[in-house]
Amino acid sequence: MTDEKHYMTEEGRKKLEEEVEYMKTERRKEVVERIKIARSFGDLSENSEYDSAKEEQAFVEGRIQQLEQMIRNAEIIEEDGDTSAVQVGKTVKIKELPDGDEEEYTIVGRAEADPLEGKISNDSPMAKSLLGRAPGEKVSVSTPGGDMEVEILEIN
Repeated sequence: MTDEKHYMTEEGRKKLEEEVEYMKTERRKEVVERIKIARSFGDLSENSEYDSAKEEQAFVEGRIQQLEQMIRNAEIIEEDGDTSAVQVGKTVKIKELPDGDEEEYTIVGRAEADPLEGKISNDSPMAKSLLGRAPGEKVSVSTPGGDMEVEILEIN
């Protein structure tokens, strides 16, 4: 595991802490029970239920480690009121050019990204293209579907 910073809001950090607690208290117990039941079936060498439960146990333990590492290396995004340039934690209103479709995104860390909720990762092509830019600027964004041009309308 790396010591890379994980940008997130205080709310996002709390959600990760809640998930860790759930994984440690509930999921671990469920998986241990599955393993116990699978063992009762006898021969472990050809016991797919046992293999599946052990794989799930490995996943749960790995997820706990991942979440704990993210929490340890969390860099909380503080609201500073600066709307002169796009930065992590800001909401950006853009207009696609030339068609004029307007969209709004909040730039967050990877742990909180949820495109369906309008939250994009600071590692996404859109965010990378917008970071550091000011309202009124036109920006080219490389996407899997090809390059697109956007104008930054507003930063909150």
